[in-house]
Amino acid sequence: MKNCATFGPHMIRMSKRIFLLAFLLTTTLFRGMAQTAPGDDFMRSMGKMYVVVTAIGIIFLGIVIFLIYLDRKLTKLENQTKHND
Repeated sequence: MKNCATFGPHMIRMSKRIFLLAFLLTTTLFRGMAQTAPGDDFMRSMGKMYVVVTAIGIIFLGIVIFLIYLDRKLTKLENQTKHND
């Protein structure tokens, strides 16, 4: 029986994908914040742009955490079905 705490090949691939996605998201956000456009000045002056970026970041982080949790549960169920067969 496999230990659930060990990382299998699928967990390593998933970790790499999550890291790549997080890296791309942060670079895109920083690049977007570095460029100034006339419409952005209004959003920055009102402080709403940072609230929107923070809300999107929190939602994205919640989805990533949920997917990791779901993957671990599915791996555990797969191991249990393999063990029972």
